[in-house]
Amino acid sequence: MTTMTAAKTDWRIKVEDIALCNCDWVCPCQFNALPTYDICEALVAIAIEEGHFGDTPLGGVRYAEAFHWDGPIHEGNGTRRLILDERSTPEQRAAITALTDGTQGHAYFEIFSAMAPNALDPIVARIELDYDHDRRRVRLHIPEVAEGHVDPIRNPVTGEETRARIDLPEGFEYRLAEQANAVSWRTTAGEKLEMARENAYAHMARVEWRSDGSVRQA
Repeated sequence: MTTMTAAKTDWRIKVEDIALCNCDWVCPCQFNALPTYDICEALVAIAIEEGHFGDTPLGGVRYAEAFHWDGPIHEGNGTRRLILDERSTPEQRAAITALTDGTQGHAYFEIFSAMAPNALDPIVARIELDYDHDRRRVRLHIPEVAEGHVDPIRNPVTGEETRARIDLPEGFEYRLAEQANAVSWRTTAGEKLEMARENAYAHMARVEWRSDGSVRQA
C-alpha cells in the first residue's frame, strides 16, 4: 500500500519573530519546564523581511497567529487561528497557510501545528506592525482581532531599561532572542482565543528558516 504525503516546496524566509505569551518573563517553556500558569496562551507576529515559497516572493509579508492550550503546550490539543494580512496576495496567503499548517517542513511549523490541531478558519485583516529589534519595542494592531504593545524590561527601582537574552544553540525556533515586556496584549479571535494579558513574556528574534529544516540567526 502506498502512503500519500503532501508535496514539499522549496522555501526560505528571513523573519522578525515576535512572540507574546501569558508566562512570566523568560518563560519556563523555553527551558523544557512547565509554564508559569496552568495554561498556555500566545500571540505571535511574523514579519518576513525577505524570502520565497517556490516561485512566490514573500518579502514584506506579515502574518499573526493566536494560540491557546488548556495545559502545557507539549500535552497538545491546542487551538490556533491564523491571521493573514489583507495586503498579501492570494498566492502569498496560500504559502503562509501551507507553512503554518506544518505540511512544508521545519520543526517550528510542524511542532506548533501538531500541538494545536484545532485550527479555526484563517482571518484576512489589515495587520499594522511596527517594531524595533534593537530597542525591543513592538506595536501590533489588527482591527477587531488583536493588539500588542511590547517595551523593554525595566528595573523596578530605577526604571532603567534592562537587556536580557535567551541563547539556545540547539533551538528549533531561534538561536538568540531578545527578551522584552509584553506591556499588554489581547485577542478576540474566536472560541478559546478571547485572551488578554499584561506585563508578561515577550521575545524578539531575527532568524532565517528554510525548507531543509535549518535555523539560522539572521
